[in-house]
Amino acid sequence: MASSVTLKGNPIALEGNFPVQGSNLQNANFTKEDLSTIKLSELKGSKVVLNIFPSIDTGVCASSVRKFNEIASDKENVKVLCVSKDLPFALSRFCGSEGIKNVDAVSDYKNNEFANAIGTLIKEGPLEGLHTRAVVVLDEQGVVSHSELVKEITTEPNYEDVLKFI
Repeated sequence: MASSVTLKGNPIALEGNFPVQGSNLQNANFTKEDLSTIKLSELKGSKVVLNIFPSIDTGVCASSVRKFNEIASDKENVKVLCVSKDLPFALSRFCGSEGIKNVDAVSDYKNNEFANAIGTLIKEGPLEGLHTRAVVVLDEQGVVSHSELVKEITTEPNYEDVLKFI
């Protein structure tokens, strides 16, 4: 069953099913800032935080990238992927101007496979076609240890909950 969230209090339907603790994610390919590809499967052996959001060009999304960059600065064996459908050039511009170096800002702009598989694709409203805000933490084997579908898109995820799993 597909989930829903709100945008400024208005219900927004999502495509797909959001993963729960104990589930496995299918492999996904993302485009890095330098246009190379990173595969989710390449990160097995590390804990992985997927910070998923609509666009780096919004205040809340930018804030989440900054916060996860700060969190990742003193964590060993933790990889943080900040995932949006922004073009890699926009992600590179933002990360360069902000000095973001502890996370990988990656783009999922090429298709909707990952967004559909993870249940974060917004299928209606003004942000249609983008990801909603969510966080998924994978353990070293790639199994979901924590997931949060942020119910109101304009709010930040619960960082304290993420810290418990990394």
